[in-house]
Amino acid sequence: MERERTCEPPILPAALAERIAGRAWSRDTVGEAGCAVWRLHRPGAADYYLKQGDGARTADILDEATRLRWLAGRLPVPAVRHLTVDGDAAWLLTDAIAGPTAWQALDARPGRRGEVVDALADFLRRIHALPVDRCPFEAGHALRLAHARDRLEAGEIDESDFGEDHAGWSAARLWEEITTLLPFDAGRVVTHGDYSLDNIVMAEGGVAGCLDVGRLGVADPHQDVAILWECLGEFDAELRERFLARIGIAAVNERRLRFHLMLDECF
Repeated sequence: MERERTCEPPILPAALAERIAGRAWSRDTVGEAGCAVWRLHRPGAADYYLKQGDGARTADILDEATRLRWLAGRLPVPAVRHLTVDGDAAWLLTDAIAGPTAWQALDARPGRRGEVVDALADFLRRIHALPVDRCPFEAGHALRLAHARDRLEAGEIDESDFGEDHAGWSAARLWEEITTLLPFDAGRVVTHGDYSLDNIVMAEGGVAGCLDVGRLGVADPHQDVAILWECLGEFDAELRERFLARIGIAAVNERRLRFHLMLDECF
């Protein structure tokens, strides 16, 4: 699948347009999650990424900017270069982290997929080791359930975007299945919130950094485990087992795994 395409720039706030003038634009075609994402490039200069959201997505942009600033110095994340709110729209300009995404690395080098998975597991352990008592962001499933319920009642859950396991389901059925899995004992660590292959940038020998941290906060570690476990199945089921072993999980908790995968469909 084409993961980005060249495009013309949108209408921009004046201060932002001046800052990024003269760059070529490419639109991201994966993982936008309700926001528009562009890569801005110019020969001889480092790339930028620009994310734009309006309406309810304005808050998502502000959440991401806040978390990026908190993570600076704690984890390798893009530096915030510009943030503006113009009417009901928000624009976030960040540095690009050089390197392929984890999805690209797995796709390009089948013989080294094990090394990539080991690096992803090691980096996730690094995220989960951040001190919970110093993280100001709550992202537990009780809060996410409340947001999901709001989206369900507002008709904002995109049933056409459900994964293979839930294809053809209604949002109401998804919600019913989610609630049957409650309650369960959840852990409490700092989580990325959307630890997918397209949100991790690789460097030779490891992870260069992570992207899309707007959902970062204290939550059940299976929130992250479930999403990466699901992504790895696209390549090889054995990679799932390698990931679990590397992160120190002898056997995945099926209840928590199913819960987080279904809850993620709501966003």
